[in-house]
This record gives sequence, structure tokens and C-alpha cells, in this order.
Amino acid sequence: MATGVLNDQQLREYEAKGFALARKMFDAEETGLLRRAAREDRELDQHSFGRGDGEGGRVRLSLWNHPGDTLYGMFARCESIVNSAERILGGEVYHYHSKMIMKDAKVGGAWTWHQDYGYWYQNGVLAPLLTSAFIAVDPATRENGCLQVIRGSHQLGRIDHVLTGEQAGADQERVREVLKRLELVYVEMEPGDTLFFHCNLLHRSDQNHSDKPRWSMICCYNAARNDPYKESHHPRYTPLQKVPDAAIKETGLRRFADTHADVAWLEGEEDKSARSLKVSRNRPIG
Repeated sequence: MATGVLNDQQLREYEAKGFALARKMFDAEETGLLRRAAREDRELDQHSFGRGDGEGGRVRLSLWNHPGDTLYGMFARCESIVNSAERILGGEVYHYHSKMIMKDAKVGGAWTWHQDYGYWYQNGVLAPLLTSAFIAVDPATRENGCLQVIRGSHQLGRIDHVLTGEQAGADQERVREVLKRLELVYVEMEPGDTLFFHCNLLHRSDQNHSDKPRWSMICCYNAARNDPYKESHHPRYTPLQKVPDAAIKETGLRRFADTHADVAWLEGEEDKSARSLKVSRNRPIG
């Protein structure tokens, strides 16, 4: 079963570094259920869309706003994840959205350097009181494009973002200077490991040139007191009903086939977070 809420030491690491890694937050059975569900899920595949990375590659992902009662929803609503997010953000949170990142073997594209708040800011979210839980579905290594983060970069505040390819990327001149002063960390993970990271943490990933897939599920949370002041393609405050960690195994694949009706898939053309940004003609920083 899931290992529980982030402890005090992990919270201190999060505050200092902008991220905290909870090893084996989910056990092999839980992660296996998630992997099998994602791989066999025709709905997830049919609702996936691509984003050009500006390097000739393409990232594939599926995105949805409300967690629902699917197996994905059990992960996004489980007490280990939600209570950790509430400890990080200091109060009630709600589900901002979740996504499955499908970095397939040989063809999975890169993500350029960015901060999540660099584009969520455009959605009427006034303060950077958001956090994400990155759950490794497959092993994540340097070879297959694991997440890279710049330690402590969340303390820099929001950096201007422009479009690089079809992705929102942080100002490249500024990122070059940041990399001269702060540590670049490759976050290698095993299935079930979960990385919590600040919405202003600079992060990216390389293309996957290996023969191993690198899929991950990312659950994003906003503080309830940080309710956006305007409507956007992501939800305003919506009460989140937590479930016990045991709900993951209890749900398993039992209701997998008949619970997609309550998934509010967000289609590619509806993902407007980066639409108002300027276009960059520069190459992304690797």
C-alpha cells in the first residue's frame, strides 16, 4: 500500500530545493495496476495529443480536469498524495488537472525548460500556490528521458515564457544564466516513486532515444484559497473528495472498463495555457 504522507524532512527538502522525492510511495501491485490500465486504455490513447518540442520530436500526452472514480482518480484522490499536497501548500487543495505523459521508446519527444506557473499564470491563478505529484509508471533514466530539474530555481519567481515549438518555454537567456549558478539534477526514478515539485521549479526532459518507454502520471493541485479569478480550460475551486490509499487496490481494474464516462478529457485544441505566449525562434536549451 502507499507509504503515506511526506514527512517533516521531506517537507524541508521541498522548501529548500523546490522538490521532494518519495521513493516507493506506491508498491509494485499499485504501480502495476496503473501501468496495465494506461497501456490497455483505448480511451486514454484516443484522447492523447502531441506537442512539438522544437527539436524535431513530439511529446504525447492525455489530459483531464476532474479525477472521477477511475483508477487514475484513485491515485489523484488518495490520502498519501492529497494530504502531502496539503502539507506542502498549507491548507485545503483541489485537483487542478492530471495528465499521462507517454514518452514512448525511440520516438518520445523532449520538454523544453519551463515552469508550470509560467503558463498557469495565464489562467487567472494569482499566486504560485500549486504543486505537482509526478508518479513514475516506468523506470525513468537518463537514457529514456527522465525529468531534469534545477535545484532551488523555485526561489527565482516566475520567469517570462514564450513558445518553443508548440510548448511553453522559459526565457532561454535567463535559463542559461541560472544553470551557471544552480545545480542541474537528473531525477532517475523507479516505478511507484513520486516526485512532488513546486510550480516555479524549472524542469525539462530529453527525447527518448532508448528502447524503453518512460510513461508517467502527473497530478496537479491548487490551493483552495488560490481560486483563479477567471474561467479557463482548467477548473476553478472544486471540492476534492479524498479516498483511502486502499481504494487503489480495491478499485484495481474492477471498474476500469465502465468508468470513463466521468473523465473530463481535455482535447489538444482546448489546452490553451500557452496560447497567449510569444513565439520564440531560438533553439531550446539542452
